Amino acid sequence: MKILAIDCGNTRIKWGYWDGVSWTRLGAVSHIGLGELQNAFSSLPEPQRIVVANVAGADIAWQIESLCKPIAVPVSWVKPQGEQCGVSNGYAEPAQLGVDRWAALIGAWHHQHGACLVVGAGTATTIDLLSSSGQFCGGVILPGLALMKRSLAENTAQLPLAQGAYVPEPRDTADAIESGVLHAQSGAIERLFAHLTAAELRHGRSTPVACLISGGAAAPIAACLAIPYRLVDQLVLDGLGRIAESLS
Repeated sequence: MKILAIDCGNTRIKWGYWDGVSWTRLGAVSHIGLGELQNAFSSLPEPQRIVVANVAGADIAWQIESLCKPIAVPVSWVKPQGEQCGVSNGYAEPAQLGVDRWAALIGAWHHQHGACLVVGAGTATTIDLLSSSGQFCGGVILPGLALMKRSLAENTAQLPLAQGAYVPEPRDTADAIESGVLHAQSGAIERLFAHLTAAELRHGRSTPVACLISGGAAAPIAACLAIPYRLVDQLVLDGLGRIAESLS
């Protein structure tokens, strides 16, 4: 199936065209650059289905719907389900889970088919636990790298919004901030990785837990991790593609 998948995040719109075998076209624009999508979409071979995950609000949804109208194929607005594509939703109210997290969990399951920590490093950082049976067991949300740094700059008199570097023993303020926020992000990931590993062992499952990381801030966070990981560029789009195929 030929699929146009669109991931409307808090800061950017990511999209991909799946030709039935691979992502042959990928792109991303900021919210203020949405007009660029019209030319991008018009240059694509016609898809058989358009599938969208939107956490950016009603106005972005309206703009995306308008951009998709000329394509004249079904548009599926993904909503989290109790179970879909092999993944079970552990939320007490499944619809409350962010649709981007839901799609990423489905993408991760089809990459790994095993216990996995699913990390989305964007405007916010999400860290979700996926068991070896495909059960989403819960997860956490924390401010992303840029939000953490901006919070310090906006709420203190002495700390600037500076670009530092991660170093083991920071000796200037910019490096102290950069290293601090990266320790916070990587530490949270490592703690939840240990939790998922222990939970799997309690259930008699000894296969190593994986950690899949995607998102615009994935690389600097991953570089600080003391656990095995894989960077996956389009985890949400991968999940959207699987969902689209399941709807046909």
